[in-house]
Amino acid sequence: MRPPLPRLGLPPMKRLLITLSLVFAATAHAEIVEQTLANGMRVIVKTDRRAPVAVSQVWYRAGSMDESYGTTGVAHVLEHMMFKGTLDVPAGEFSRRIAAAGGRENAFTAHDHTAYFQTLQKDRLELALKLEADRMANLSLSADEFAKEIQVVMEERRLRTEDNPQARLYEGLMATAFQAHPYRHPVIGWMDDLKSMNVDDARDWYQRWYVPNNATLVVAGDVDPTQVFGWARQYFGALAARSLPRRKPLREPEQNGGKQVTVKAPAKLPVVALAWQAPTLANPEKDSDPYALEILAGVLDGHASARLNQSLVRDQRVATEASAGYDPVARGPALFMVDATPAEGHTVAEVEAALKQEIARIVRDGVGVQELARVKAQVLASQVYQQDSLFYQAMLIGEWSTAGLDYRARDTRFRKLKEVTAEQVRAVAGKYLVDSTLTVARLDPQPLDTHKPAHQGLGGRHAN
Repeated sequence: MRPPLPRLGLPPMKRLLITLSLVFAATAHAEIVEQTLANGMRVIVKTDRRAPVAVSQVWYRAGSMDESYGTTGVAHVLEHMMFKGTLDVPAGEFSRRIAAAGGRENAFTAHDHTAYFQTLQKDRLELALKLEADRMANLSLSADEFAKEIQVVMEERRLRTEDNPQARLYEGLMATAFQAHPYRHPVIGWMDDLKSMNVDDARDWYQRWYVPNNATLVVAGDVDPTQVFGWARQYFGALAARSLPRRKPLREPEQNGGKQVTVKAPAKLPVVALAWQAPTLANPEKDSDPYALEILAGVLDGHASARLNQSLVRDQRVATEASAGYDPVARGPALFMVDATPAEGHTVAEVEAALKQEIARIVRDGVGVQELARVKAQVLASQVYQQDSLFYQAMLIGEWSTAGLDYRARDTRFRKLKEVTAEQVRAVAGKYLVDSTLTVARLDPQPLDTHKPAHQGLGGRHAN
């Protein structure tokens, strides 16, 4: 039984931090064991007995950042094709078998990786592993199926990007902020590349990256690790390893001046987004700036009393909404972003100036003790309470592993976030949020075309 919390003399935020520490300790120290199969595939199992459920995820360390010019979007296209069947499991049968077992499944592609996942009763876990191993090695890639699915992907791009002004703004921002790094390309790919793509491009990607020595299996839930390792050896262990292409260093040149881009698109309201080059987490124990930047993002956004909402939306009323974001876990470079939508009667220039003023105020005046304690509690709470989700527990392991980080350092991350000082927050704001590394993207709204027919939706199985 958890001991009662000491309450005398402790302010509410201090009590919350103690509570979070106890909750984190209860979830973070669940059993995690790992084996590497003879073919190089990593298998990581996290035991959580709270429900008779298992989550299975297969992560490939291949995402859009590994694509070449002319084939952008192929990682995501292959994700769609992975549901088109094998010799033993025809098209659509994978999903039907998981559903018949009472499970759910899907997949997603990102800049850094591609992942496939299932959530099922623990006694049906073997089915998921067997099916995943089959399509890792035996995928059917027919020209006819590809021709149909590439149309689905192009329609997805039209619906989610070309008909979405904020998505087009983000796409323009990324293409401007990154000069050389492939993060400048959208995960879904550029439309011209999709139009010229063929089944051989998908087959080449599959043969290059979909091998056991480029994959990590993560299983979380009420499972027996010994049994999971046995199934992994039985189904994945029989697959042959292959040499992987040499990954050359992908470094973004140093930015020595501000950049700007204006995106014109049919929209009701303008938007302005600011992005600064920022560091990623490389050494969880020794790094400090990424943790301070996470807290800085919490100071600016994430709750009703955060700086951007309080100042721009409530007090000045120059914006209807404002947000900030930063993710330090990535294979490539990171960006620290803020954005806002002007309120009626106010301009993008006013909102942009207001965003910069809030940054300057932190650099000049710092962050108060009570504000810092509140933000830390909220940032840490979001980290801790997500541990209630088996899916998130597995996601955290998969993301850290494919980024080249030790997933066991999540305890370190929690401790380092608690240790961030007000001076560190002020220092990273002054160090990284400077004009020389800034990219400003502005959405210039154009008249809406009320006569344009609405898209009828995506015809394919997966739209991720």
